[in-house]
Amino acid sequence: MKLEIANFYVKDIIFSDKTSYKEGVLTINKQEALEIVKQDKHITYADIVIAKPGENIRIVPVKEAIEPRYRVGGGALFPGVTGDIFQVGNGKTLALKGCSVLVVGKHWGGFQDGLIDMNGEGAKYTQFSSLNNICLVADTDEEFERYEQQKKNKALRWAGMRLAQYIGECVKDLQSQEVEVYELKSIDKELVENIDLPKVVFVMQVQSQMEELGYNDLIYGWDCNRMVPTFMHPNEILDGAIISGSFMPSSSKWSTYDFQNFPMIKRLYKEHGKTINFLGVIVSNLNVALEQKERAALFVTKLAKVLGADAAVVAEEGYGNPDADFIACIKSLEEAGIKTVGLTNECTGRDGASQPLVTLDQKANAIVSCGNVSELIELKPMEKVIGDLNSLARDGLSGGWSGDEVLGPSVREDGSIIMENNSMFCGDGVVGWSKKTMVEY
Repeated sequence: MKLEIANFYVKDIIFSDKTSYKEGVLTINKQEALEIVKQDKHITYADIVIAKPGENIRIVPVKEAIEPRYRVGGGALFPGVTGDIFQVGNGKTLALKGCSVLVVGKHWGGFQDGLIDMNGEGAKYTQFSSLNNICLVADTDEEFERYEQQKKNKALRWAGMRLAQYIGECVKDLQSQEVEVYELKSIDKELVENIDLPKVVFVMQVQSQMEELGYNDLIYGWDCNRMVPTFMHPNEILDGAIISGSFMPSSSKWSTYDFQNFPMIKRLYKEHGKTINFLGVIVSNLNVALEQKERAALFVTKLAKVLGADAAVVAEEGYGNPDADFIACIKSLEEAGIKTVGLTNECTGRDGASQPLVTLDQKANAIVSCGNVSELIELKPMEKVIGDLNSLARDGLSGGWSGDEVLGPSVREDGSIIMENNSMFCGDGVVGWSKKTMVEY
């Protein structure tokens, strides 16, 4: 399979009477864009606000991020989700780089929502502070989950995907500045051509803890809670086969933007044919029951052995309960003679003194840490808030609170905040963005 991603770099975004792209400037017809958003009758309010790097802007509650793209030859940007199912990862896709569509709640947040600061101390904690963000600020009539801590946010998330597809279409007739090419031949041919290189698989443990459908990551529209580990071509993931779910504390979740740009996959591609033979991706579930965890580890190891892998990289989306899947998978692979490296964040408490993962094993002896989800962060007020700042404390966001005997409320009267890293939107960057680690003293 050969995938070409043609890149158009966005240096600035403005509103105009036409949605177009020219010399690094993306212009958006706001009225037309909002009509796309409001195709869903459940959307009761919608606005689009631009947030640029360096501006004194705080965005919360952030629910999702998507890179605007256009699929050459037609077809849904996310098959099985926004349109009919077909295989992706082959052909050409146009991508607007340096920007994202952020889905932001006008009022109501939840456990899985997060915060982005475009300037100051908070900006260093998330990849999205460096992007030109098209913030879809919206509300719905989904009263059945308005006051629930855990929300599916379906109408808002799907609106964001439609908006990203609409914006991406503006470059369909243009020549891109660069083209990234991702190609893996069939495994038998790669084994012949790279016979002397170690064979490596990437194991992605995507979020799938919720038994009720609608909260978990989707593969071609299929809820990952209902799957067993499966082998996928890395191009499929980079080209829209997987979308993010609504479940998981915000700092440790993987947004759809993350799947579209997965740095770890791109890094393995970079080494392919040089230092490794990159075989592909094993996508694994993260279910709750012990039997399901054992089955997943068994399937991952079986697939890796059948593929002839010498080594594996395992990355988990989330922490806590998924740590058991993470460690079980690493242990199983190591016992099969497959050298394994793990990628994860840690939950070591506000003082950093607690056990980093829920469960550990001596065979998990090569783990890359992406930081402590419980680390306390204090941030100064911002001149502008997109969304609703009070949602951080009021609505059960995983890193915020309404009151604390020692620390007081997360949101202070002057607009400054104190919170756990948990609330930084996709801030741990386990997919490969992370600049954080842990330090031993």
